[in-house]
Amino acid sequence: MASSWSLSSFVSPRLFLTSGGEPRTREADGFFRVPCCALGSRPRKAGASSRSPSNTSSAAAGRAAVKAAPPPKKRHWKEGEFPGVSEAAVSKPPRTPIKNVKKKVDDRAAAKAWVSTVTEALAEKIQKKQWQEALEVFEMLKEQPFYHPKEGTYMKLLVLLGKSGQAYRAQELFDSMVEEGLEPTSELYTALLAAYGRGDLLDEAFSVLNKMKTLPLCQPDAYTYSTLIKACVEASRFELVDSLYQDMSDRSITPNTVTQNIVLSGYGKAGKFDEMEEVLSGMLESTTCKPDVWTMNIILSLFGNRGEVDLMEKWYERFRGFGIEPETRTFNILIGAYGKRRMYDKMTSVMEYMRRLAFPWTTSTYNNVIEAFADVGDAKNMEHAFNQMRAEGMKADNKTFCCLIKGFSNAGLFHKVVSSIQLAERFEIPANSSFYNAVISACAKAGDLMEMERVFERMKDRHCAPNSTTYSILVDAYRKEGMTDKIYDLEQENPKMFGVDVLAK
Repeated sequence: MASSWSLSSFVSPRLFLTSGGEPRTREADGFFRVPCCALGSRPRKAGASSRSPSNTSSAAAGRAAVKAAPPPKKRHWKEGEFPGVSEAAVSKPPRTPIKNVKKKVDDRAAAKAWVSTVTEALAEKIQKKQWQEALEVFEMLKEQPFYHPKEGTYMKLLVLLGKSGQAYRAQELFDSMVEEGLEPTSELYTALLAAYGRGDLLDEAFSVLNKMKTLPLCQPDAYTYSTLIKACVEASRFELVDSLYQDMSDRSITPNTVTQNIVLSGYGKAGKFDEMEEVLSGMLESTTCKPDVWTMNIILSLFGNRGEVDLMEKWYERFRGFGIEPETRTFNILIGAYGKRRMYDKMTSVMEYMRRLAFPWTTSTYNNVIEAFADVGDAKNMEHAFNQMRAEGMKADNKTFCCLIKGFSNAGLFHKVVSSIQLAERFEIPANSSFYNAVISACAKAGDLMEMERVFERMKDRHCAPNSTTYSILVDAYRKEGMTDKIYDLEQENPKMFGVDVLAK
């Protein structure tokens, strides 16, 4: 079923590929103005303009004397002697021409400018989370004679690849770092471990941990174990968490508050409330792992996402009684929870309370408000919140545009879905799985399955791995149209991701 709108016009390579621009140049902050001084002629003495006969005759006599002088004798140069050059001048080394000196200075300046440009370009790609472009710039940097491997650069790239779901590329980068002669550290190994953990590659992550244990200068610490525990928790492998706790105890590594918060959050998301309560009680009784504002945020977020606003409010008061003060993220959690329950009065009250206490509204604050209106298809209030966000100078992020696309799609305003994606392109918003899923869902709601398939192919071409949400959207769309063959093709394409839960929906 074709619709009157099309995503082909805006799903261009430039949307999902980084637009290649020329390197930025640094302009001068100001101009140095050299004042022009008027050079006046020397004033004439009084009477200098009058010519007396005596003066005229003297000048004539001088000219006659010059004409009468005999011509100089011609000098015959000896063989091998260069005219006009003294012995002292010959003994001095030849001077470099001015133009060559200037060329050397310009070359050095150009080299320094190139170093600055390529380094800034790499930092910009990392900041924008464009891992492919960052690797390309990094390869250009490595080819330059001034390149020297640095731990900080590799650390940033490893973290970027890990967050982008590119664990194996992170391993390749790590291996190339070792080949360049840069000694790995426990921090670099932990970054590699985190990359495997984010990709749900627990066997590889444990291999990195075992490797670290064999290296005297790269021993795992509390942060390393916390990172691996987080990966196990997110994969619901709680039996591995217990073994890691035992391993930490054997190595005399004490879990800190960060570690406990990770486990607390995992138990809560998995619905293991008895275990969650046990961990929280242990934190309250501990002297080294006392609960902090992150603990507070985890508990409030848990009940807020479940829609249990009453429990969320009770726990908020309890944490305040423990002496834990809320922060901006705490209020954002409350705003998000009230928004999902359409409790707009309380949502507004929290925002006003933040203003009174001088807590700044952040991008997350506006995202929660935009999401609240997007869920119900209230395009008018959603746009108003977005416009106010931009007016206050807040930078929109990936979630902002996912919510806008979803909101306009729920409202049936598909032409505004197109304009939102075009705006995301101009803002150079990185297209991750959530962004593609929002666009694919909009295509499905518009009944344009052909465009939906194009976006899905684009997603895979850009090495953005589809997740269970992606397949659920596709299956629902095909099922409504009775396209069972398409569902079968998806199942054959990715049997591991295409699980029972997707088919059951």
